[in-house]
Amino acid sequence: MVWVIFVITAALIVFAATQLAKYGDIIAVRTHLGGMFIGVLLLAGATSLPEVLTSISSLSQQAPNLAAGNLLGSNTVNMLLLAVIDVVNRKQRILRNAALKHALSGSLAVFLIGLVVFFMLADLDLKIGWVGVDSLVIIAAYVVAVRLIQGNPPPVSQPASPSDIPEGTASLRRGIIGFLIAAGALVVVTPIMVKSADEISVITGLGTTFIGTTLVALVTSLPELVTTLAAIKIGANDMAIGNLFGSNLFNMFAIGLTDLFYTQGRFLAAIDPSFLLIGVVGLLMTGMGLIGNLAKLERKIWFIEIDALALIVVYLASLWLLYSHG
Repeated sequence: MVWVIFVITAALIVFAATQLAKYGDIIAVRTHLGGMFIGVLLLAGATSLPEVLTSISSLSQQAPNLAAGNLLGSNTVNMLLLAVIDVVNRKQRILRNAALKHALSGSLAVFLIGLVVFFMLADLDLKIGWVGVDSLVIIAAYVVAVRLIQGNPPPVSQPASPSDIPEGTASLRRGIIGFLIAAGALVVVTPIMVKSADEISVITGLGTTFIGTTLVALVTSLPELVTTLAAIKIGANDMAIGNLFGSNLFNMFAIGLTDLFYTQGRFLAAIDPSFLLIGVVGLLMTGMGLIGNLAKLERKIWFIEIDALALIVVYLASLWLLYSHG
């Protein structure tokens, strides 16, 4: 029965995530904010809701490691999706064409992941109330990152006019309502799917650390996968790529946010030191994704770009390391 629940809820999340891409593109066109801005901020926040909800739910079940593994593991999955984009669109270099537009969001994602890893190593025992100062700094850094992205939008020549908007595009009101309904569906369905995934992990007998950074991270990253592919399909390439880098940004913000719900002390202090490994892997893969987008790496091995292949290899190697370390 648990497998049936998992498959049904996963299918519902696939549908909701597809609608997020559809209505997010309508908002981008109607407001003329641009797909990059919508992808990095609005879409990334909505598709990262499963990670946030999963982490908060894990705290209520006294499983902070599951919460940490979910957020840190999702970073590696999101960068794996950059390689998926390359494989799916091997006839054109979508990432290379949009690279400069995402240099800022990618760099900020690297910075925030590095900041989280630093605080995990530093173990600063400073709190305001029950919340760690390190978590508050992470939240503040995310706010600054958002302001930087807002202050450096892609160049727009003129405000949107009716002639700029494709015929048949839905109204802004419909786009906003559809977006909110799809995001709300994720809020409702995701905890059910995660619970069933957790029960499956118990049945299989795999460790909490491995499950948190692999199965749960993959499950909660399903909206990013579907939304990214759906955005590419409708030609919203900037929104798709921005969604992935933006999701990594939001995941690190979620680590700081989770501390607000963890009343037993500092959240980062409660995380097992073994999670430093997946944190560093996420940092490396985000850096690799940024370098691969900016560098002129045109070599292919069979039909896969060499930078995409490198991301796949590092991800698979990290899974092996996590499993071999128990």
